[in-house]
Amino acid sequence: MSIPQSGGGPIEHRDQLAQYLESGIKAKSDWRIGTEHEKFGYVKETLEPLPYEGRASVRSVLEGLRDRHGWSPVEESGHLIGLEKDGANVSLEPGGQLELSGAPLETIHQTCDEVNQHLAEVRDVADAVGAGYIGLGAAPTWSFEDMPMMPKGRYRIMTDYMDRVGTMGKTMMYRTCTVQVNLDFGSEADMVKKMRVGLALQPVATALFANSPFLDGRENGHKSWRSRVWRDLDADRTGMLPFVFEDGFGFERWVDYALDVPMYFVYRDGTYIDATGQSFRDFLDGRLPALPGEVPTLSDWADHLTTIFPEARVKKFIEMRGADGGPWRRLCALPAFWVGLMYDDAALDAAWDLVKGWDAATREAMRIAASVDGLQAKVADIDMLTLAREAVALSEAGLKRRAREGAGGLLPDETHFLNALKDSVETGEVPADELLAKYRGDWDGDPSRIFAEYSY
Repeated sequence: MSIPQSGGGPIEHRDQLAQYLESGIKAKSDWRIGTEHEKFGYVKETLEPLPYEGRASVRSVLEGLRDRHGWSPVEESGHLIGLEKDGANVSLEPGGQLELSGAPLETIHQTCDEVNQHLAEVRDVADAVGAGYIGLGAAPTWSFEDMPMMPKGRYRIMTDYMDRVGTMGKTMMYRTCTVQVNLDFGSEADMVKKMRVGLALQPVATALFANSPFLDGRENGHKSWRSRVWRDLDADRTGMLPFVFEDGFGFERWVDYALDVPMYFVYRDGTYIDATGQSFRDFLDGRLPALPGEVPTLSDWADHLTTIFPEARVKKFIEMRGADGGPWRRLCALPAFWVGLMYDDAALDAAWDLVKGWDAATREAMRIAASVDGLQAKVADIDMLTLAREAVALSEAGLKRRAREGAGGLLPDETHFLNALKDSVETGEVPADELLAKYRGDWDGDPSRIFAEYSY
């Protein structure tokens, strides 16, 4: 979940909404990679989720990162709720999941260095207070009632609203984790092509990174329960967005879509004001019930854009949002996969050729099948394993052509970050398959064994 945005001053005319998105256009030489990943914290002694307060707690971990590793504090209403350093920030998901939103970086080498440094710092402070962290798509053993609520105003508002619009909103908020990558675009047409490829191939990412086969202490029938959760969260702000594939899609069409998404809140003077179900269109006209007579700022627009949750999302950049949280190799593999496809023209064109013949029903069926069956999914004549193998090969070729060196020139490119995915397309198995095999075998049906074997 995002921190309050800083978008600018009052909105004086509607054109500013699309102009805000358009301002993200960058020359290819300025394209960067921003990787975000979430992880579950737990008390080592009890295997229960970390509370906000106490010795083994979320607050203790944040204080340790601040005091031992030089992060600057971010507070809300007197509570430590995040950290900032060198263009990156650490924030809290509703149930205490710890998120690193990485700095915009030039290469996957830098991204993986950032991930590794962060995980080393987190382990350093977590070990000192008796906490552990694990990367999974869904909490394997904890109920909703087990989860703490972090002291952030937007989460109280969202929690109260979720049951009005879907059945799984609170599960998403409190019991799931993801890894995603934020990518730049060079023009409106480039944004359109990347969004279309990103949405169509998001089920491939879901399948490759599927890592949530347990919930409430037992198998849930899906390789990616996290993906399943998003299908019954809030139809107004989730999904595969068929309109993106229609003629005329661009920044203005995204604005129309975003304006139709009901609001959650307005942020003023350090406080979140409940505006659930209200209309940003009314806000533009000074008729928002939560703030009568007031018109929004660009910061309000930026905030509103963070409350839209489709499988790929446009802000001043594009977010790829379809993957489960997971082991460290896959935290580096996710940005590598999408950078190889999106930052090389030939790979992007070839990726579009793979998916351009699909209709909306096919894309939605792929999304569902990926969450259930992972790489074993099949939709009509589309075999997920074959498709994933082709997509990974295109990504690898794109990374080779990028030819971004690492390790002082010892590594000629970024392709080795795809090794975890190459293993998956060779074996047909993803993390969820490995977890299920252990659960049905050595673990004797006890998913709590996952903490000892898979923590960072």
